Amino acid sequence: MAYLCTHKQFKVDKKELTLLNGIKSPEDLRNLEVDQLPQLCDELRQDIVEEVAVNPGHLASSLGVAEITVALHYVYNTPKDRIVWDVGHQAYGHKILTGRREQFCTNRKLGGIKPFPSPAESEYDTFACGHASNSVSAALGMAVAAKLEGKSNRHVVAVIGDGALSGGLAFEGLNNVSSSPNDLLIILNDNNMSIDRSVGGMKQYLLNLSTNETYNAMRFRVSRWMNRKGLLNDDRKNGIIRLSNALKSAISHQQNIFEGMNIRYFGPFDGHNVKELVRILKQIKDMKGPKLLHLHTQKGHGYAPAEKDVTVWHAPGKFNPDTGERIVDNDPNKPQKYQDVFGHTLLELAKQNPKIVGVTPAMPSGCSMNIMMKEMPERTFDVGIAEGHAVTFSGGMAKDGLLPFCNIYSAFAQRAFDNIIHDVALLNLNVVFCFDRAGLVGEDGPTHHGAFDLAALRPIPNLVISSPMDEHELRRLMFTAQLPDQGPFVIRYPRGGGVLQDWRCPLEEVPVGKGRKLHDGTDVAVLSIGPIGNNVTDVIAKIGDSVSVAHYDMRFLKPIDEEILEEVGQKFKRVITVENGVKKGGLGSAVLEWMNDHGYQPKVVRLGLPDEFVEHGTVDELQDIVGIGTDGIIKAIKEI
Repeated sequence: MAYLCTHKQFKVDKKELTLLNGIKSPEDLRNLEVDQLPQLCDELRQDIVEEVAVNPGHLASSLGVAEITVALHYVYNTPKDRIVWDVGHQAYGHKILTGRREQFCTNRKLGGIKPFPSPAESEYDTFACGHASNSVSAALGMAVAAKLEGKSNRHVVAVIGDGALSGGLAFEGLNNVSSSPNDLLIILNDNNMSIDRSVGGMKQYLLNLSTNETYNAMRFRVSRWMNRKGLLNDDRKNGIIRLSNALKSAISHQQNIFEGMNIRYFGPFDGHNVKELVRILKQIKDMKGPKLLHLHTQKGHGYAPAEKDVTVWHAPGKFNPDTGERIVDNDPNKPQKYQDVFGHTLLELAKQNPKIVGVTPAMPSGCSMNIMMKEMPERTFDVGIAEGHAVTFSGGMAKDGLLPFCNIYSAFAQRAFDNIIHDVALLNLNVVFCFDRAGLVGEDGPTHHGAFDLAALRPIPNLVISSPMDEHELRRLMFTAQLPDQGPFVIRYPRGGGVLQDWRCPLEEVPVGKGRKLHDGTDVAVLSIGPIGNNVTDVIAKIGDSVSVAHYDMRFLKPIDEEILEEVGQKFKRVITVENGVKKGGLGSAVLEWMNDHGYQPKVVRLGLPDEFVEHGTVDELQDIVGIGTDGIIKAIKEI
């Protein structure tokens, strides 16, 4: 059905997309001739560009895998066959081809298409996406399940990028692949790019890796003949694989890490030649045992602006699809983003303190550590998608006298929970953890909400846990954290813009464990932590004199300000806590515990995220839904 996307600023008549208009599911795709597939890939890219131009999301990744996406759904019988996407940034084409094209204009909007593949949304989405490096392990589990349940005609494919392949979980999965009975296919989408450029030894390894196609074809034919003759049992097969790997290494003067793990390797091939991809996939589709297909692609392929600057065009915001001109809000009066305040302040502190170093797992531009990286490259370290390593690496540097500022997105720091405990807190090391994107992050949804950090970290000994209410407080906490012998120090702050037009302020020490009273009152005490306290300030201004509200910015979850709690316990019978994190285990729980332990029994209402995964939408929409927006706080004050 032809239709006009009237929701778009730049209207494109979908009748132009003649092949794509006829595809409502992969079954329709499989009715096309192979020679039609290049045109379909071009139309798919055009559709993605036009959609993302007015409804921002992740662009360059999806453009880079158009051919892979089409070829997979063309060759494999999805959803019966399983495609497991890693991270999910690249899955827009997948969503469009699997029956969600007409709803794609709602992508990332409240109540609309989810930002990443999700089994709750479609049977074609086989596993949770959002965090990197889980595809191999999940797909291996599915492949083993197919074997054990006798579903020999079910194929399982994991699609993983070179950036995600650097994650430790990916290597754990690869290491286990050869020891379990499976016919898993791993597609390595090698574009030499993560969000920022790929780093580390795996990047260079993949750049250098080459394999003789004639050799692979010959080995495939020989193994198939030996299988038919009954000559290839498991012992013989493994012996032959080891011998052939040794011969190939000798001939090519290069060890193949994948075949060293007994994973058949094919490639590298051009990931943008869809007809060739279909041919290769058909050849290896029914091959027994684990396999890896190595494909070279270009992130942003087919759209010139995205090809030129893939970092910017990873998630470019709104833009004119015809000209590539980005629609950027350059309002000089708009507050600076918290991440940029962090980046500028880190550089300022590093110039004063030679012990300071910066560490980030693959997000130097996202967290603005690139500001320090530009001026002090020798003191900043992008360790790739490896959050656990980032923490332990920071611990090692701290053990020998340096002062790492380890910046990790809050939701991704969940992966480093053990490292924080075992490799930093246990040793009481001077590491500053800056958790960006804390609290509700908006359109990226539940995989990216920084919901759990306060509750998860509060029980850990030796940790200082803080959250600034505004940009000035962020700078002061960063200054405080780098003072001598502060121990492990957590600073969490949200995604996006702050609240102050002039974010610069003198760098001053904040007494650890001390909050501040921002507004005096007699009826209700409201205790907040972090920028959500600005909502409380707005509420007090709105309700005026109708209710006398005292407002305390706690600043620190741990150590918590006991003088404030003593004052609140003595003066108030009604207390409200507000936090941009889960209610269970966070600030509200800490206040209740302290009141109980010290013999106070006020009525305490806790506002925060509920015991469920919060979906995607704008931050304001989500705050209203969970009750920490201004209306929710007013309601709590009136009803307590």
